[in-house]
Amino acid sequence: MSWDEGLPLGNGLLGALVWGNGRPMNISLDRTDLWDLRPVPEYFSEEYSYALMRQWEKERRIDDLKRVYEEPYRRFGPTKIPAGRIELSFEPEVEFRCAGLTLADACGRFQLGGDIAATVYIHATIPVGLISVSGCHSVAARFKRSEPTSRSDEGAKQASGIGRISDLGYPCPEFRSGTNWIGYQQDGWEGFRFAVCLLWENVLQKGEAWRAVWTVTTSQESADPLALALERAQSVLAKDPMELNRAHSSWWEDYWSKSKVHVPNPVIEKQWYLDTYKFGAASRRGSPPITLQGPWTADNGRLPPWKGDYHHDLNTQLSYWSCYASNHLDEGLSFLDWLWETRDVCRAWSERFFSLPGLNVPMTADLNNNQMGGWRQYTHSATTGAWLAHHFYMHWKFSMDSQFLEERAFPYIRECAVFIEAITLERDENGYRTLPLSSSPEINHNLPEAWFPTITNYDLSLITWLLSAASELATELGQCDESAHWKEVLSEFPRLSLGDQGQLLVAGGTPLASSHRHFSHLMAIQPLNLIDWSHGHEDQEIITASLRDLDRLGTEQWTGYSFAWLANLASRARDGKRAEQALEIFASAFTLRNSFHCNGDQSGKGYSKYVYRPVSLEGNFASAAGLQEMLLQSHTGVIDQFPAIPDEWQDVSFSHLRAQGAFLVSAERRDGKLVFFEVTSEVGGVCRIRSPENGKLLEFKLEPKQTIHIT
Repeated sequence: MSWDEGLPLGNGLLGALVWGNGRPMNISLDRTDLWDLRPVPEYFSEEYSYALMRQWEKERRIDDLKRVYEEPYRRFGPTKIPAGRIELSFEPEVEFRCAGLTLADACGRFQLGGDIAATVYIHATIPVGLISVSGCHSVAARFKRSEPTSRSDEGAKQASGIGRISDLGYPCPEFRSGTNWIGYQQDGWEGFRFAVCLLWENVLQKGEAWRAVWTVTTSQESADPLALALERAQSVLAKDPMELNRAHSSWWEDYWSKSKVHVPNPVIEKQWYLDTYKFGAASRRGSPPITLQGPWTADNGRLPPWKGDYHHDLNTQLSYWSCYASNHLDEGLSFLDWLWETRDVCRAWSERFFSLPGLNVPMTADLNNNQMGGWRQYTHSATTGAWLAHHFYMHWKFSMDSQFLEERAFPYIRECAVFIEAITLERDENGYRTLPLSSSPEINHNLPEAWFPTITNYDLSLITWLLSAASELATELGQCDESAHWKEVLSEFPRLSLGDQGQLLVAGGTPLASSHRHFSHLMAIQPLNLIDWSHGHEDQEIITASLRDLDRLGTEQWTGYSFAWLANLASRARDGKRAEQALEIFASAFTLRNSFHCNGDQSGKGYSKYVYRPVSLEGNFASAAGLQEMLLQSHTGVIDQFPAIPDEWQDVSFSHLRAQGAFLVSAERRDGKLVFFEVTSEVGGVCRIRSPENGKLLEFKLEPKQTIHIT
């Protein structure tokens, strides 16, 4: 077993992977705000501007473009950094028997020979990890700096090609210890420090369990992080272990009560629960949102794949798709709070690079949402902010929180719309607004041809959605003039580009030429709902033709998240069999033993030419969203139960999935017939439901907390 197959534990801030054969047992440590935040000098230079980028693209000064925009990403920092590793050795030394993770209470359990047992968990509400070992004579603990391993190290190297942790140039950590504790403090970039402490209680001679607590602290909390870590560990170790466990288990019990699913495909059902678990472990309000690897940074001596950053061209967005229908809005607010709190950074970047008003967001970003660089066509895309704004809209639609609408959703969407209006003043040959530089992630990689001669469907879909949403929310807030303005701006853009077969193109006259992992040209179908099955024959033909085009090109260049995204697209096409197949391939071919999405095909069945295994989590959460889309859809304003399940799914149910309008829905099919259907309104309002009997539209005016049963 390697680190990337470890049992994943977390509480949004702290993370751990528990792995190994017991000789030793390893606990790879992480904290989500451990970052090397060294700046990128090029992004504060005179050469750094949208106008100059356009000029250099026109002049084909590719070397200069790569020097300013892409080479900085190849440096060692900025980057996410891990926290090290705890190694536990036992006397007597014994063979490994089994290990497992109990999802209900988020505890990892190891069983070794000689009746030695170990339990490890990260407390749900306190920033500590806890260990309990029984059945052995003694336990030896030490910290170890991670070193390169074989398979997982190679996967990370292929994915990023950046370097090793040692390349960051940090001094050696300062190790300290006492009679029952060990700790170390690591100096990082520009005065940043973090500390790790492990404290234990020697009670083995009494026949009781060996108990230990670890924590990770930073110089953002205290000038002496190691002293704080020791104090925190002492405070927790002094508490009643039963009380600690009860509080921890209570949080997870409440989390699991939010929603449940049951489907007759055990592979897909198991994957949903594993991914929903990981979401609860990785995203908590008050902690940083999910990066590429969340709270499970690589423990192989190398910098994490793609530096463990925030990728906003797909990865962060897909990571939060599942939180809405799964009824985990509070955990989803980790992402929205962070986007809101980093607006000043993004405004400053938008002004510095684009010299325009409003708000856009860098596509590759560090902990503070600063630009990190990479392929220039996407890291400096004009529509990244628009896609991120979609999550503010989603939270509003699923929560109907009027305060959130007024104070966050509309202001964020409006500011992104101001930027889009300013950057699209130029007109195309037909007199429509257009983007001077338009791309479609990650089509044509970083070649000059990745900028298309006409506006791409990716950019146009996001712009169309954004301006429509700005108008809709302005109307909701009674700002009629504002609403009319955004409608007028929207009317100045062209329609989406379609091919000879009726499929969505990449851009006007440019079909998708080959298999590709990123379905950026299909954004209008899902998640933006601009083209929807419910709109009738014309939209159904576009959706069918676009999915047929994916079939024609094949899956050779797909990664795991492509299959997860396909499940969402197929669900919108009401194709349950196709959605089921995509989710099963994802779970069986593109995940490791601990359910982590590993990008490459591990099955040997040829689903993809990519067979490497760098971990990134967006595929996991997009997969969970895909199953939810099969069971419940509400994006049209109408609640549809079981809209995209295979005919073979005769017995299927879900409870408390969330629909737009702040409705909680439960339903059950038995022997192919609907036997239970319940809707509860959180805030009151008009509830529109597709009749399970004849497909007709049913409409109910519900009061807050009112529940209705449909038969």
